[in-house]
Amino acid sequence: MSGPFVDRRSFSLGLAASLGLAPLAGRAAFAAGADAGGKPVRGGVLRFLVEQEPTTLVTIAHTAGPSTRVSPKVTEGLLQYGFDYEPKPQLATEWSVSPDGLTYVFKLRPNVKWHDGKDFTSADVAYSIKLLKENHPRGRATFSSVTVVETPDPLTAIIRLSKPAPYLLVALDACESPIVPKHLYEGTDPLTNKNASAPVGTGPFVFREWVKGSHIILDRNPNYWDPGKPYLDRVVVRFIADQSARSAAFETGELDLGGGPPVPRSDLARIQALPNIGSDTRGYEYNGNMTQLFFNFDTPVLKDKKVRLAIAKAIDHKKLLDVVYFGYGTIAPSPLGVDVKKFIDPNIKTYGFDLAAANKLLDEAGYPRKADATRFPLRLYANPYNSQASGDFVKQALARIGIPVDFQFFDFSTYLQKAYTARDFDLTLESLSTTFDPTPGVQRVYWSKNFKIGLPFSNASHYDNPEVDALLEAAAVEADEEKRIAIWRKFQQVTHDDVAAVNLISPAGVTLFNKKVKNHTLGVTGVNASFADVYFEK
Repeated sequence: MSGPFVDRRSFSLGLAASLGLAPLAGRAAFAAGADAGGKPVRGGVLRFLVEQEPTTLVTIAHTAGPSTRVSPKVTEGLLQYGFDYEPKPQLATEWSVSPDGLTYVFKLRPNVKWHDGKDFTSADVAYSIKLLKENHPRGRATFSSVTVVETPDPLTAIIRLSKPAPYLLVALDACESPIVPKHLYEGTDPLTNKNASAPVGTGPFVFREWVKGSHIILDRNPNYWDPGKPYLDRVVVRFIADQSARSAAFETGELDLGGGPPVPRSDLARIQALPNIGSDTRGYEYNGNMTQLFFNFDTPVLKDKKVRLAIAKAIDHKKLLDVVYFGYGTIAPSPLGVDVKKFIDPNIKTYGFDLAAANKLLDEAGYPRKADATRFPLRLYANPYNSQASGDFVKQALARIGIPVDFQFFDFSTYLQKAYTARDFDLTLESLSTTFDPTPGVQRVYWSKNFKIGLPFSNASHYDNPEVDALLEAAAVEADEEKRIAIWRKFQQVTHDDVAAVNLISPAGVTLFNKKVKNHTLGVTGVNASFADVYFEK
């Protein structure tokens, strides 16, 4: 486009540098078509593992890992991203950004049909962004400055902002900001809309069936806008909650692909050594995970910072990494994780493993040991992506300082209900994506305005700190990179001093795959991508 805008090419050249991300040597290009191994071949059924069964198949109001694995195969985004984070076309073919960062113009792909035969238009984009702003755990921050999405014609969407959103152009992937059909969502509650369990999208695969407790079937879209794709005839998404059963399924060849890692870390080395199995650590940059211990600030005893600090000091990070994660990860004392390096304050350290200091803090807080050597009980939950072993570890750690822990471990959907709707926990071990930028990834769990009963992966702690709110809101609209980095570092200092949470481990992602499966990881979203380019080697 001409006029006072930065065009797609110019914007993209500077994007990776502005994010502090250089292209990585030896990583495959984000290319449609053949990989280095040969020419794509049509046909085949991909058996894809998603460890925990999703609670929804569309991520319009959800950020759970199982849903982000499935949703992009059916429901697409405006953009997608290679390993250098450079935006690539998906439903948008061109885009431009005004110099003041307040206007984004997207030219949309023509002749795209929803799976029910309706035309895809700019009205779908406008309605989807409205839903994301109102209902998505991260979108509530990402799109908070959006004032209107104009639709001057069916193939043009203009996003207007009240304040800059320096991360916006990297937030438009299908797994993060899906575009859903307005004609199926308008006038309904997106949290209960039937499209969540039988989705209609524009993507390379068409939803066929969901057999609860077993699998999802996605069939090739014969009318996909990218001619010749997808190459696969079908994707069968398998749910296997039992960890040992997952390992056995890879060993016997019952599974072709899985991310996560998809097997217990104790089994990884053995499975990776199988002659027909390959592994890849790429594709986790967009949704890098953090394991954190969150407090329920509505629990009276946890309102005392000395109590929170005592709990923090009772946890040995190094032992947790070695024993529970088998070394697959990094100790991460900052809530920002390890994938947004330029924002991380290097001065933030762990609280230090010190049982004597922890016991002293609890005594000072007025909770001496009783005759049975305990002080007060707490209830602990854990996101099943953290494994039962992580909860057992914390339970044993707190027992040493006189805090008996009732650790309850649930399946994924029950965990979400207990933690985010009922909120009947005192402590929860959460597995959260810190994403491509700290505003979408981190703000949601510390921003008091994102306390919303029933909204998964929001501020379930009910943490409320006006200084933190002000910092988060300033960082979300600060266009000057150095100033923005300074704001995020101040946020880390304030939340660390307040013991807002105990940041523990950034687990390493590992994908396992049958070596005949090609093009499974072509960018920073890894196996959360559409699979339009995936094929079986002949």
